[in-house]
Parts: sequence; C-alpha cells; structure tokens
Amino acid sequence: MSDPIVQPVSELISPPGPRLSQIQRVIYTFTAPSKTFNDIKAGNRSWWMPWLIGLLVGYLFFAAVYTKIGMRQVAENSIHMNAKQEARMADMPADQRETSMKVTVYITEGVFLAGPVLLLAIVAITSLVLMGTINFVFGGKASYGSIYCVSMYASLIGVIQALLGIIVVFASSAPESFNINNFAPTNIAAFLSAIDTNKALYALLKSLDVITIWNLALTSIGIAIVAGVKKTSGYISVFSWWAVMVLIGIGVAVATS
Repeated sequence: MSDPIVQPVSELISPPGPRLSQIQRVIYTFTAPSKTFNDIKAGNRSWWMPWLIGLLVGYLFFAAVYTKIGMRQVAENSIHMNAKQEARMADMPADQRETSMKVTVYITEGVFLAGPVLLLAIVAITSLVLMGTINFVFGGKASYGSIYCVSMYASLIGVIQALLGIIVVFASSAPESFNINNFAPTNIAAFLSAIDTNKALYALLKSLDVITIWNLALTSIGIAIVAGVKKTSGYISVFSWWAVMVLIGIGVAVATS
C-alpha cells in the first residue's frame, strides 16, 4: 500500500489576493463598498486619494461660488437667514456694520479655504469616537487607522453634493437666494424657505439628507467590517451618534434664531 501524498502547507493555504489600488477603492466605494473596506481590513490603510479628490472638488465648488455668487453675497445671505444676527447688524452704526460684514466675508472665505484641513480634523475626532464605541461597546477589534481610513473613503460621497452645488450655482439666476449652509437639493429643507420655515423643523429636514445618510451607511458598514462585528453594530454605533448631533443641531438652530 502506497503512502498517502502529503501536500506542503503552502499549497493548502490560498495566498491572499492582491491589494486594491487607490483608484479601485474609490470606484468600489460607490459600487461595492465591502470590497474597499475588506481591503482596508487587510492592512491597506492609505487614505490620501479620497482626501485629494475631496480637496480638488471642494476648491472647484469654492471657485464657482466665488465667481458666480461672490463671497460678500454669500455672507449677506447667511445673515439675512438669521433674524437675530440681521437685527444686530441693523442696530450697528454704518462703519461698524461694514467692518462686521468684512469680517464675516473673511471668515466665510477662510472656512472654504481651510476645508481640507478641517476635514482631516473632523475625521480624526469622529474616528476616535467610533473606535471607542465599536470596540468597547460592541467588542470590536478595529484599529484607529482602519476606522480613519474607512471614514475618509465614506466621505467621498460628499463629492456628489459638491458637484450638485456647482450645478446649482451656475443654474441659479438669483444669487440672493443662495444658501451656503444648504446648497444642494439633497434634502427636503433645500426646497423650503430658510427664513419662513420653523427653525426646528428646517434643521430636522436638513439633517435628513440623502448624501449624509449614504455617508453614514457606508461608515457603518466599514467600521463593522474592520472591527469584525455584525453590521447592525456598525449601524447602531454610527446612527446613534448622528441622532445626538441632530438633536444638538436643532437646539442650536432654535437658540440662535
């Protein structure tokens, strides 16, 4: 009787598949997000491509607003949509009002220009919160770097909103109606008057945004995959914090209106 053939261990274990390229991960984020997130789980935690895409599209949006609307008009619109702020401006002497307006314009421009850096900071903070939630509450094993990468790729969905914003800017014939705080028609509030609508209702409807929900869903799936837990745990982790932020946003809108 012949001896059984013993295969080498290297032949029994399938080698891992090749890592995805940055471009592939960008495409799969929109078409097959689990492939992107599993690639991140496998150790491919490079996040610069989605950040670079967001930077480029964000500055294109800024250029569109700057040339078609004008930053002073954007600032005036924002003040007009806040009754308390508009009343304070109206009570100022003319020279102080002009100075205050210039400061508002500078701040608005500064937020635009610092957008890419602000994104890095926001993702850094939210990643820390989500890592604590998914690991300590749901028993996950995600690293900070993997959750940071997941969050950065999920943020790619915001590119769609920026592109829609560019279309809105060039299609609009009324610069005085442009709302920098809700510029894309991706939620019901975008079709309502920010001045006449109840502030709490407007803030709630604005938060129920298609792009935001898509981003949250991708983040939920991604952190569940890299943490090795059920997807429901990812959804609970992400959407619970989102609900808290929505409530805070509604409170701020009511208090400042």
